[in-house]
Amino acid sequence: MPDTPAPADGHGGYAGDPTVRAEWDSRYADRQQLWSGEPNGALVAEVAGLTPGRALDVGCGEGADAVWLARGGWDVTAIEVSGIALERAAQHARDAGLAVRWLHAELTEAALPPASFDLVSAQYPALLRTPDAAAERALLAAVAPGGVLLLVHHAGMDTQQAHENGFDPADYVWPSMVAALLDDDWQVEVDEQRPRVAPGGGAGAHHTDDLVLRVRRLR
Repeated sequence: MPDTPAPADGHGGYAGDPTVRAEWDSRYADRQQLWSGEPNGALVAEVAGLTPGRALDVGCGEGADAVWLARGGWDVTAIEVSGIALERAAQHARDAGLAVRWLHAELTEAALPPASFDLVSAQYPALLRTPDAAAERALLAAVAPGGVLLLVHHAGMDTQQAHENGFDPADYVWPSMVAALLDDDWQVEVDEQRPRVAPGGGAGAHHTDDLVLRVRRLR
């Protein structure tokens, strides 16, 4: 992947399963704005003390986190499966006068440069679980030595039964699965459940607690 990926426009150039793209495009198309437009509270709290560098925003949605990071001096690459969401995110960045690299891809198909990001942020990502733990390994592989992986998810969802609407928590990656892959090259800085600082409005606002995993790559 070049250092400056071409901006995604939602039409072609997508790397990933087209069924996944279509599913998320449908979700975004149903609403003019799906999320609150504000950065996630756990991201704001955990990144406050970090020195800005290269950041990867995994599952960037409509771009609130990516724009917030860019405004804070981070060199941001943002990845998303929905072309509709990326168009909204890019407009958000343009309105703010900020530069962000947009990738229209699934995490596991994005051909990211290994060990290149000082911060990998995945806020409530819908990463599909596979037998080879491809998504978990892709998250870890993207972190540069000395860098941080911040993975935040809704507490309690990982233990729920399959829903009638077809959502099965067993199909997705949860923080505990990433933590299980850590070896001596990693230091766990935060691994806890805490009350969620939720932006006002937007889908997911009803969730009250977060699972927060913050780990640092030592080498």
